[in-house]
Amino acid sequence: MHSEIVTESESTETIIILTEPTLTEGDNILLTQYRVIRRHGELTQFDANKIAAAMTKAFLAVEGHTATTSNRIHNTVRHLTQQVIKGIRRRLLESGTVHIEEIQDQVELALMRAGEHKVARAYVIYREEHAHQRAIRKEKTVIHVTNKQGQRYPLDEERLRTVVAEACAHLEDVHAEIIIEESLRNLFDGILEVDVNRALVMSARSLIEKEPNYTYVAARLLLDHLRGEAFSFVQLSQPQGTVTQSIDYYSEYFKAYLKCGIQYELLDPRLAEFDLEQLGNALVAERDEQFTYLGLQTLYDRYFLHWQETRFELPQAFFMRVAMGLALNETERETRAIEFYNLLSRFDFMTSTPTLFNSGTLRPQLSSCFLSTIPDSAEGIMGAITDNALLSKHAGGIGNDWTPVRGMGAHIKGTNGKSGGVVPFMKIANDGLVAFNQSGKRRGSGCAYLETWHIDIEEFLELRKNTGDERRRTHDMNTANWIPDLFLERVHENQPWTLFSPDEVPHLHDLYGIAFKDAYEAYEESARQGQIKIWKQVSAIELWRKMLTMLYETGHPWLCFKEPCNLRNPQQHVGVVHSSNLCTEICLNTSFQEIAVCNLASINLSSHIREGQLDLDKLQQTIRIGMRMLDNVIDINYYSVPQAKTANLRHRPVGLGIMGFQDVLYQLRIPYASEPAVEFADYTQEVISYYAILASTELAQERGHYSTFNGSLWSQGILPIDSINLLAQVRGHYLDMSTTMTLDWDSLRERVKTVGMRNSNCMAIAPTATISNICGVTQSIEPTYQNLFVKSNLSGEFTIINPYLVRDLKARGLWDEVMVNDLKYGDGSVREIERIPQDLQALYATAFEIDPNWLVEAASRRQKWLDQSQSLNLYMLEPSGRKLDQLYRLAWLRGLKTTYYLRSLGATRVQKSTVSHFNTISNIPQACALEDPECEACQ
Repeated sequence: MHSEIVTESESTETIIILTEPTLTEGDNILLTQYRVIRRHGELTQFDANKIAAAMTKAFLAVEGHTATTSNRIHNTVRHLTQQVIKGIRRRLLESGTVHIEEIQDQVELALMRAGEHKVARAYVIYREEHAHQRAIRKEKTVIHVTNKQGQRYPLDEERLRTVVAEACAHLEDVHAEIIIEESLRNLFDGILEVDVNRALVMSARSLIEKEPNYTYVAARLLLDHLRGEAFSFVQLSQPQGTVTQSIDYYSEYFKAYLKCGIQYELLDPRLAEFDLEQLGNALVAERDEQFTYLGLQTLYDRYFLHWQETRFELPQAFFMRVAMGLALNETERETRAIEFYNLLSRFDFMTSTPTLFNSGTLRPQLSSCFLSTIPDSAEGIMGAITDNALLSKHAGGIGNDWTPVRGMGAHIKGTNGKSGGVVPFMKIANDGLVAFNQSGKRRGSGCAYLETWHIDIEEFLELRKNTGDERRRTHDMNTANWIPDLFLERVHENQPWTLFSPDEVPHLHDLYGIAFKDAYEAYEESARQGQIKIWKQVSAIELWRKMLTMLYETGHPWLCFKEPCNLRNPQQHVGVVHSSNLCTEICLNTSFQEIAVCNLASINLSSHIREGQLDLDKLQQTIRIGMRMLDNVIDINYYSVPQAKTANLRHRPVGLGIMGFQDVLYQLRIPYASEPAVEFADYTQEVISYYAILASTELAQERGHYSTFNGSLWSQGILPIDSINLLAQVRGHYLDMSTTMTLDWDSLRERVKTVGMRNSNCMAIAPTATISNICGVTQSIEPTYQNLFVKSNLSGEFTIINPYLVRDLKARGLWDEVMVNDLKYGDGSVREIERIPQDLQALYATAFEIDPNWLVEAASRRQKWLDQSQSLNLYMLEPSGRKLDQLYRLAWLRGLKTTYYLRSLGATRVQKSTVSHFNTISNIPQACALEDPECEACQ
């Protein structure tokens, strides 16, 4: 069998490939860039030939040296040396060093796996004898640590043990000695200070797959390094070590931290005008201990303030800084800042990534999403691309409506020439997004929308293909179809569909419902009579099939529905929704004069469950405070383009969403693929909708309603649940959507009409990929992707294991090393593990094991309560044309406004060569890193 090991050195970026059955001299030379830690703590060059020599001696000691055995030993040792290197390659990749004991452990393991039991026994005895001799000599290893100034000092092993012990405190099934023993084996004389902490973190991290609580241990050990880094930077004496001692320093540190942030022009000087004594005393340092390793590492890498690569912002200071930035215009600033801080730091609620990045800074661009309509002129197109760049530069996700741009072959009056269509300009927009990477924190991200009647629609469908003319491809920009109901009616009825250039059918862009149908049919008649030059008739069902084919092959364009977005739009009296945003949850009006802006945050649903049910009092309080924070964003926000400021101040839309929905189902013992889960999705969103609308009326009573309230659906007493009737009047039998309710909506309708609304829109469910990582919960409304996998994002690779599953397996006596390997072999699925009971298999079914119809049904129940939309990913294990057709027709019939990614797996699964390693999953799309987007784009 031919296999290979790929390793990468961070210092040289050299790729090393070792192939069986031989270890060449050249390969061994390349491996010498790695180091072996000897028992005295000294470093020596890694030399694979020494491994081969040691094993050869062991074989000779057992079998002797004869002509018969010599050739067999030689070939066997070559093969086993490769296996040993495979076993230690992860350590080499992570740290560039490996302890000699770990190498010897791998030698033993390789011998046993090869069936060389006598040789393995002799090798074990040899090791034990030498260990005994060392014990008699009482050899003591003295490890020196090197600080930033190059000074050496003896390792304080007592402090190391104290730090690890405190990191393990109050956590079940974690053991400090295991971490300490493993870490000490990987320390060498002269090691850098930062690498001592890294060794501790890596040791804890490696144990997460066997015990989820080690994720908290790893986070606390990382925090120990962060405290030292931050305290040193702000010139605060570093307490000799422990979290217990550090708690007393938080208030003093907070004032020094703000002073440094303002001094280096990273923070708004107005933050110094707060009562810092009061705010510092309000910090709850113990909340630092609630982070998972993924959550804290993500904050450390991408969110915390830094100067010259030194992070000096600790977690509680970070949350207070965000809270202060959102309370700048409040009358009682300290009271509100503390109120906001508590909501964030308890993980009850989290604002979107741009708000976390920029709140309290000199340029507070706090909004998540920007939507614009592209004019049909050279100046307008290039101006819109410039706007994209400015918005993307400051961490905004972009949604562009390209439908007004004339199609290929259309007449250009100014040059008397013909248009090249919309695609070449989309290519320019794509490259602009790549160039503006949001200050290195995340890539620029955008989505292009085009209506299905546009003459260039067929080329648009192919923008993400990996074949064809690269000048007509946009590999970095997402795409989405903006689909009128009339098109899907013709798909159902197998009728033709006509494509037009928008310059010849100018009214279609702004029309929807009955008015769109009438105008569209009139344009078709004009085309037949020769009054329209650029048009084409195609089969509606064939175009639909091509849409689904491209969706399956490339993941794009996403499918979004024009009529539900507009007929249920509270603001239809002042505009039209022409597209959604980067992550398909925003439905706001755009025009050439206004760029729609949305400000996002999400409720951590899992922290609002008490005694097996939704804690309504806590949820209402969270929503009331959260809506105030979101409303404050609008006035504090930095707007890089004037059209965005105009729109946001006129209409004041916000998007309150949720995360941790899957966590709650685990807590309540409800399988995702079940009617109770659908009912729960309905009920939770009804409650959130009720309290969000109520909170907006309370803000209107205090601050006044938004300027375009009069004439809106709100002003008519038409709430989101009521607007379903407006869609039903147009759709007829093409709509099958629940309208049941449980709360007293009549009194709220009257209050909305009487008092008004502070915000034109209140709710939108974003992907939340990054902020859910921070809070340590499942993202958004997503089902669990896998119960055990390695997640890859911009901060590195992280072992993710489902703690609820582990808890249940422990309770039934089923959690052991074999179960860990079974989960690895099954790609995190429990379905094929026979000893797991059926009830747990149903509860812990993963995303690809759930019939996607359940996702649509739950989304439909949420959609009836939302004034905007939701980022709905759909998972399909074995896609087919028929399945996709049925799924997306169902989504339309159930009244969904938008859909997001279609995620699918190939027909074949990854071959399992060993259960000691498992797949690295990077399942976060580029567009999602805001809240949307590790969405990686919305992050």
